[in-house]
Amino acid sequence: MFRKRVSSTPLISTLATIAVAMACASYLATSVAGEDEEKSQKDSAVATASNAAPIYGITIPPGYRDWKLISITRLEGKANQLRAQFGNDIAVKAIKEGTIPFPDGSIIAAAHWSSEASAPNNEVLSVLGVSSFVTGTPVNVQFMVKDSKKYASTAGWGFADFKDGKPGDEALHNSCFACHQPAKAHDYVFAHYAPAP
Repeated sequence: MFRKRVSSTPLISTLATIAVAMACASYLATSVAGEDEEKSQKDSAVATASNAAPIYGITIPPGYRDWKLISITRLEGKANQLRAQFGNDIAVKAIKEGTIPFPDGSIIAAAHWSSEASAPNNEVLSVLGVSSFVTGTPVNVQFMVKDSKKYASTAGWGFADFKDGKPGDEALHNSCFACHQPAKAHDYVFAHYAPAP
């Protein structure tokens, strides 16, 4: 007639254990996913496919145009170009914090376009006595990939240059590291982070 009261303590303890286990699993899954994403970016940038840059074996990292902007450069003279430098999360964090040398896994992209005067913009800006230039025809895109072991002979950096999605020849890639010597104090990276206006 009278039921024996069953203690809820074991049930609560079991539920608490399950909740803790689920939280730990969720944290580990998120952490591993983040590591996998960074590794995937690096692995996809370094490959041995036929479309890889000679010497360094670097291919165009997917989605690089969605990376964060580091800086913008304008060239005048024999080459009139507008250039934008982008970085993956590792590179952007390092350049913002002034971390030298850059950590392994850093990838910097430099996209180059011809610089062209903008007639519509200049119709408005001419009254101010200034001229407007916009991106024109794509010229090429270059990459620097940091892997201190793989690219030990070039201070830890691998280089790649692509035009119309195709890598430049070996002679071009042989000159990359020499071109970056003037930026040795900044771990061979010319770009500096442009602060928010």
